[in-house]
Amino acid sequence: MPVNDKKQQAGTHIPSFSKRIKFLRLIFIFLSAVICFRLFMLQVVNAQFYQDLASDQHDFYQELVAERGNIIISDWKDGSEHIASTNELRAFVYADPRKITDPKSTTDSLAKILGYEITSIDNQTSQVADQESGGIFDGLFAELDFSLEQELGDLEDEQIDEEQKDNTSQYELLYNRLSKHDDPYEPVAPDISESQLNKIQALNLDGIYYVLKGARSYPETKVGGHIFGFVSNSDDTMTGQYGIEGYFDDFLSGTNGFLDIVTDIGGSWIGVGRRDFDPAVDGGDILLTIDRTIQYTACKALQEGVEKYQADGGSVVIIEPSTGKIIAMCNVPDFNPATYNMVDDISVYNNTSIFDAYEPGSVFKPLVMSGAIDVGAVTPSETYEDLGEVKIDKYTIRNSDLLAHGVQTMTDVLDKSLNTGMIYVMREMGGEVMTKYIEDFGFGTLSGVELDTENAGNISSLYKDSEIYYATASYGQGITATALQIAMAYGAIANGGWLMQPYIVQEKRYSDGTVEETQPKKVRQVIDSKTATTVSAMMVSVVEATHGKYARVDGYYIAGKTGTAQVARTDGGGYEDNVTIGTFAGYGPVEDPRFVMVVRVDHPRTSQWGESTAAPIFGEIAKFMLDYLEIPPTR
Repeated sequence: MPVNDKKQQAGTHIPSFSKRIKFLRLIFIFLSAVICFRLFMLQVVNAQFYQDLASDQHDFYQELVAERGNIIISDWKDGSEHIASTNELRAFVYADPRKITDPKSTTDSLAKILGYEITSIDNQTSQVADQESGGIFDGLFAELDFSLEQELGDLEDEQIDEEQKDNTSQYELLYNRLSKHDDPYEPVAPDISESQLNKIQALNLDGIYYVLKGARSYPETKVGGHIFGFVSNSDDTMTGQYGIEGYFDDFLSGTNGFLDIVTDIGGSWIGVGRRDFDPAVDGGDILLTIDRTIQYTACKALQEGVEKYQADGGSVVIIEPSTGKIIAMCNVPDFNPATYNMVDDISVYNNTSIFDAYEPGSVFKPLVMSGAIDVGAVTPSETYEDLGEVKIDKYTIRNSDLLAHGVQTMTDVLDKSLNTGMIYVMREMGGEVMTKYIEDFGFGTLSGVELDTENAGNISSLYKDSEIYYATASYGQGITATALQIAMAYGAIANGGWLMQPYIVQEKRYSDGTVEETQPKKVRQVIDSKTATTVSAMMVSVVEATHGKYARVDGYYIAGKTGTAQVARTDGGGYEDNVTIGTFAGYGPVEDPRFVMVVRVDHPRTSQWGESTAAPIFGEIAKFMLDYLEIPPTR
């Protein structure tokens, strides 16, 4: 072949080879672009999706729930402690009727443990059960596992409520449920104690199952729910409401922790993987100042008194004047913290002793009198002429007995509870000076007690600089106060003039063993100790000679004062007709006061007067306390 032909032939092959190289290069570039685009989509655009997908397979996260602390009360006499609020496991019992061969026998066995009255089952009941079988849960649970949320959810509550409307006995309701042969699930009992659960387990009944759930328990019954409050459960979280449970919710709850690790396909931790661990810190315990025995006795006496005097309700507050400790506090109506959701009116949750501020009436008179004596405006033996009424502007103020008593001493003013006498006292000391003493006794401000829903009361009328407001306040009207505020003010007189800070928590016990003890705190000296002694003697005269006679305790000198207050209308000015609040406030023994007590009775119907309602309750509790505290007679 000629040379030129060979060159020509070679030249034709070179461009063809080059084109193929370029083509392959373009393919690689395209593939690389596709891969880069795909990687961009995977690692940037859809990164979170695949991270979550991998997390579901390899990440393990669990919240570590802290144990809620206990609330404890004690008996001062022997120092024994008693748990008033704690945690326990409660059981939700349910049935799979498909596995129950003898519904009647199973119903009888469960009814004995649950406390149901066993009744006969007629044909109609059996027919109802047959008709209801294959009911609401048939298709829902036939092929699905039953979850805890649905066991404990609203569905079975609604079902139970609807069935109870039919006036069917609990025994028949249970039999109806257990007789639904095609139903995979029926609720049996939502809140079973450990002892009841043990009895059910011992029977080894076919088709009966349970799940456990943490709950708050209140072993000490009939000692007043308002102090403790309650715990509500929402999304498996305990939240304290009202009382100590609410005020110290963070302290009692503790701090939840968590465990966050990377695991292999078998669930084991990967050594080189992430491992974050924050341990839970359990809640602390709270020891209250409440004396268990006195609290129980005071609450019982109050309940019986409210019933006896046909009253709407009442309160008792007892403090230790030298320290400010709250020894007892209870109210009627009350509630059981373990069944807090069973009340008819949620206003019952409010602690009346600190929440419901009212016009205290004549129990306020010794406080105003002590201020006047302290500044030297009057003396116990000083006299004035009682004409039975005092006119101020367009108003006429009369004594409660509507009588004129002539010349009276300041001691008589308290003995006979004369409104006109207190106006004389107010004028002698001056309205502004009186206001200053009322403020110093702690009225119009929060006491700072460690309980939810405290009310500061209202003394705003005293700042209007009008004599009529000073006049009515001098005998306890036109201003409002709580039972605790009155107790603390009387405590100041009993304590030589020193107002103390009230407290109800003796110790805060942390989970690490640290104990924080509350120390008594002086707020201020309101009156001189000599004044306190003088006013105490005047109040002893009230108990010995006149209105306070039902508060007497043989062998002891008790200082105190009655009060009967009108109730202001809620829909306008003036007061309700024939509606009063009776109060007795006092302390003893007067030589060395160990307790101060305020008893309040709301709208008593057997008598409108505090001397006939609140005073007898005071006397009953005071007698018990003097015996319980082993205080020897002083007279």
